[in-house]
Amino acid sequence: MAENQPIRVAVATIGCKLNQAESETIARRFAGAGYLIVSPDDEADVYLLNTCTVTATADHKARKWLRAARKRSPEALLIACGCYAERAAAELAKAAGTVTAENKDGLVRLVNEKQGQKPVNGEDITLEQYDGRNRSLIKIQEGCQNFCAYCIVPYVRRGEISVAPETIISEIQKRVEEGCREVVLTGTKIGAYADNGTNLAGLTRRILNETGINRLRLSSVQPQEISEELLNLWQDPRLCRHFHLALQSGCDTVLARMGRRYTTEDYKRALDSIRNRIPDVAITTDIIVGFPGETAEEFGASCQFAKDAGFARIHVFPYSRREGTIAASMPGQVAVAAKNARRRKMLALAKASRENFNRQFLGKTMDVLWEQKEEGLWSGLTDNYLKVYAESLKDLRNKITPAKLVSIYKDGVRGDIIPG
Repeated sequence: MAENQPIRVAVATIGCKLNQAESETIARRFAGAGYLIVSPDDEADVYLLNTCTVTATADHKARKWLRAARKRSPEALLIACGCYAERAAAELAKAAGTVTAENKDGLVRLVNEKQGQKPVNGEDITLEQYDGRNRSLIKIQEGCQNFCAYCIVPYVRRGEISVAPETIISEIQKRVEEGCREVVLTGTKIGAYADNGTNLAGLTRRILNETGINRLRLSSVQPQEISEELLNLWQDPRLCRHFHLALQSGCDTVLARMGRRYTTEDYKRALDSIRNRIPDVAITTDIIVGFPGETAEEFGASCQFAKDAGFARIHVFPYSRREGTIAASMPGQVAVAAKNARRRKMLALAKASRENFNRQFLGKTMDVLWEQKEEGLWSGLTDNYLKVYAESLKDLRNKITPAKLVSIYKDGVRGDIIPG
């Protein structure tokens, strides 16, 4: 690299919205320290991968990505951090040059030391430079102490730590000043947010009162965390009508083996509470198929519950055995072929459920936050998580405009933009 040329850093993410939020912060720290942020698909001097280890598939993706980065830029510095690095550093080191558990502040110092020179340009990063989107993910909390039987996360994100409300509000206000239109509050378990007497509802109220953000969206919550205090906040139209309410199984006996802290009846009460208070709300979820001991009858019960629930989207995961978790040593491990068959059936149900939800809004006009152009069509999201595609010769990025929803299309709907 020529002297006085900016050091190019590519930050990539595998995994959840919390990982994405942390990667955004990491990229901002590098840019603020004078590094040039480039796309993960471009040539770079430093590739930094924020890893996930929830499933074996996530592990595989991390190793594959690092090998591809090495092939693209053989002389580059490769760094892996995040949950996989925490769980199995030696295993991951076979693909990455450096594996570290450093936090986002330490990563900049680490790269400074490895590169042996100081970066040269000190401009801060913008959202568009970082990921091409207009939504910013803000970490409010990390850690979980539930220790569900299948989950490795409590072992790699130990304890529960909440970010101070003042810090969160300051970060959101910065995003507003940059032109960000939507913020997503994320964490390992945001319903566990607690800081000096402020819970999730209290934090959300303060954000609405003290910032000028156009849209505020919550990431995943648990059914037992739905309260009247929280739901009352949706009187403010800036709160997006979207809940990601983790289910994992629609069968009580499986939920009990998983160590989940609710029953299907508890979950249904949470669904009813949300829908009774918030019209046209989207409820999305996660479902695991093939959990140890899951019988055909239990899987059938899970399918029926998911069908009856009318989810807007279902994220389907085959159970992934994680050594060190309770479920790893449970009897009745489901064969791969059976898990794959159940996954295909649940994915078909998920597709039908998504289309049924989307079809309710055909003929209606809804506001869309446009994000990017894909194959000649602009795409964006309504506040209730409908993905909308529309034609326009104008640059719609980061604009909120009304669109009439006209037909089912791909994973969302086609829309006609209403001239303003």
